[in-house]
Amino acid sequence: MKTVDMDAVVGYTLLGGVVLSVSLIAVGLGWHWTLYGDWRFTYSLPPTTVGGFILADVEQLASLATRPRLLVNLGIAILMLTPYVRVVASVVAFALQRNWKYLAFTTFVLLTLTYSLFA
Repeated sequence: MKTVDMDAVVGYTLLGGVVLSVSLIAVGLGWHWTLYGDWRFTYSLPPTTVGGFILADVEQLASLATRPRLLVNLGIAILMLTPYVRVVASVVAFALQRNWKYLAFTTFVLLTLTYSLFA
């Protein structure tokens, strides 16, 4: 059975998340500057959980209500979710390797992170 290179999984997951996040934020800021001639956004975020923040953005995206602020928020959301996706990738990799000890530890971390998204 072929082994999974955990360093590559972690590295590419983190790199992909950061590049996608920075790209969305840059496009959103550029779009905002094109429309308003200013780099600053003047809005405040309501108190919410990370999961609530992300769900609100996904709902806006599904309703096709795209605007610069949504792109920036999605970039921030992706940046916040990148470590979570890294843990999901680790769970999959350890399951493929049949490394039960690390799979158990990583699954516990994944469950804890999942709970913290909505608590």
